[in-house]
Amino acid sequence: MKALKEFDFGSIEPLLIDDEFLERLQKLHKICHHFHLSVQSGCAQTLQRMNRHYTPEQLVQILHKLRKTYSDVILTTDMIVGFPGETDEEFAQTYEFLKNIKFYKMHVFKYSIRNGTKAASMEQQVPNPVKEERSKKLIKLSEENQEFYHQQAIGKKVEVLIEEKEGDFYKGHTTNYMLVEIHAKEDLHLENKMVQVQLEKSTENGLLVENVTEL
Repeated sequence: MKALKEFDFGSIEPLLIDDEFLERLQKLHKICHHFHLSVQSGCAQTLQRMNRHYTPEQLVQILHKLRKTYSDVILTTDMIVGFPGETDEEFAQTYEFLKNIKFYKMHVFKYSIRNGTKAASMEQQVPNPVKEERSKKLIKLSEENQEFYHQQAIGKKVEVLIEEKEGDFYKGHTTNYMLVEIHAKEDLHLENKMVQVQLEKSTENGLLVENVTEL
């Protein structure tokens, strides 16, 4: 059986996603319904200082278009906390933005000074303890969001492309890039194959199944 190759979009500039882009994308049949967007912040003032050319309102519209185009789409993002000048109020705006958007997963980075960059010479550098606290808040929100999506997925039948076997588990991703682990002590020779499973349980890493039917 041939393995099904699907193409995943990572670290996309949000403004590239417009109606024309999505119309062309829908004509491609091997697109993973997962988009990783480099959002960085949900506060307009912070985005301006980052020299990002979009607003939170534009981001909401873009994410709405993706969810309208692909009903099962999974959205992930990169976020930076503690960018120079980020006040408590600005961080609160970012937090509320992310709480409403509900990304499946967020990769959270604490801003660190890079010599020679414009940001390195900006005033109002955020203290490390503040960056640490903000990072923890977003990581916690990310974990809550992931668990929310996992709970909604439990009981559904999905297709999974198996990528590897590690110990007693086959590991792979759904067509919208959710990690699935299949418990199987015996060797089922499922690597690089598409299988259909019913999602049974949420785990720290993804979703777990005990029974598998090969397609």
